[in-house]
Amino acid sequence: MTSLTQRSSGLVQRRTEASRNAAADKERGSEDEDYEPRQEEEDEKGDSKETRLTLMEEVLLLGLKDREVICKSDAPTGDVLLDEALKHIKETQPPETVQSWIELLSGETWNPLKLHYQLRNVRERLAKNLVEKGVLTTEKQNFLLFDMTTHPLTNDTIKQRLVKKVQESVLDKWVNDPGRFDKRVLALIFLAHSSDVLENAFAPLLDEQYDLAMKRVRLLLDLEPEAESTKASSNELLWAVVAAFTK
Repeated sequence: MTSLTQRSSGLVQRRTEASRNAAADKERGSEDEDYEPRQEEEDEKGDSKETRLTLMEEVLLLGLKDREVICKSDAPTGDVLLDEALKHIKETQPPETVQSWIELLSGETWNPLKLHYQLRNVRERLAKNLVEKGVLTTEKQNFLLFDMTTHPLTNDTIKQRLVKKVQESVLDKWVNDPGRFDKRVLALIFLAHSSDVLENAFAPLLDEQYDLAMKRVRLLLDLEPEAESTKASSNELLWAVVAAFTK
């Protein structure tokens, strides 16, 4: 009964979202005839430099066999969190495995001598990055005895573009071959699923679209990382991370 209730609630939510989107499209009418081609052209070109998001920022916005990780280049990437992680990896000898680094950087280690590897305040730092890029804003909310800093969404266009990208990857642009999948989008799907935010991107879909999207996501989740990592043009590190998350 509980699962049936939850399923019904999900259907209502998706129908409500779909109806709301349809009504909004109808209201805009002919005003969008000139806008949509330009928007599609902008989407093809990608986000501007100021609003280009990292994978971790995108995951936040959507509310194998062990291998040693060796830092091939210590050149700064421009992303503070990634540079901090790379610094730890470069300076650690002997090298740790992918599974170990995920545990160390997230703070999920029982070794008190390695707690310094943990990346601190990750969510807040990602949120501040999104504030600087104009995606979120910062507000103070009072909760009885204390104030809390929140980061409401201020640029819905960027979020909707992200949602559309995720939806299209398993619907209109589905390729049914992980080797031909855009590596960044593939990583985003796995990370968003592991963070329990992937389904948020599918909430606006109609029931048939939702079921198809989830079916195809399940096909990706059921892949064998060890086998995929040995295929031509595959990203070995990506599949090593996937294996660590799905163990």
